[in-house]
Amino acid sequence: MTAALLDIDDLRVAYPRREGGWNEVVRGVSFTLGRERLAIVGESGSGKSQTGRAILGLTAPGGRVSATRLAFDGIDLLHCPAAQRRRLRGSRIAMVLQDPKYSLNPVLTIGEQIVETLRAHRRVSAREARERALAALAAVQIDNPARVARLHPHEVSGGMGQRAMIAMMLIAEPDLLIADEPTSALDVTVQLEVLRILDTLVAERGMSLVFISHDLRLVASFCDRVLVMYAGRVVETLDSGRLDQAQHPYTQGLLNCLPQLGARRHPLPTLERQAHWSR
Repeated sequence: MTAALLDIDDLRVAYPRREGGWNEVVRGVSFTLGRERLAIVGESGSGKSQTGRAILGLTAPGGRVSATRLAFDGIDLLHCPAAQRRRLRGSRIAMVLQDPKYSLNPVLTIGEQIVETLRAHRRVSAREARERALAALAAVQIDNPARVARLHPHEVSGGMGQRAMIAMMLIAEPDLLIADEPTSALDVTVQLEVLRILDTLVAERGMSLVFISHDLRLVASFCDRVLVMYAGRVVETLDSGRLDQAQHPYTQGLLNCLPQLGARRHPLPTLERQAHWSR
């Protein structure tokens, strides 16, 4: 593996309970990330998105983040000045969220939002920003980028909106991209197109990628390594090509629940959870 760009040791995220005390939603997550594609997989509520948000410093108000080490390119993210953390966010670390309908500003055109993102992080003229915004839309394979740049988010499809989000997050050329279920709201054919675009851009720009998903089969064909999370902690880490050699019963159960063409399975398999998995 290449030298670590992101180094996380014993990351914990907790929120206050109404009745007092704290509820840990991320518990002791540790991993390093080089110039590679890392998948974080698990069901809803397993702590995947909370891990990604903690890296960017986007944990919801009231949340508590702690770690033995949380470093990006040697920068201590927990103790660096708030202004430095803001400069890193969007400039060197970017995040693509699940649904563009809730991430794009409905009152601004797509082009205006991409230009705004670039000028927030790079000293460029308005003309150069517009040109680079059109180039960014073309890079994510949007036909007629000039026309799409003039549209508002509600005027484009879900797949095109997701491509616009990717263009916006990549226009400042970050070193690390966190993609939080970027294809979950898309149909299968559009999913493949978006993944192909991400794959090309990551390879061409030499970026690191954290790909958050619940789809084991998807990440097996797209990522280099897989972290499997359950109840806020990592239960297994393995190369994507070795998913069939998974040892943890939770990972095995997820794999067993995947559809299998040409095989009759009745009754359908269920995941038998064990209490000690979440300890």
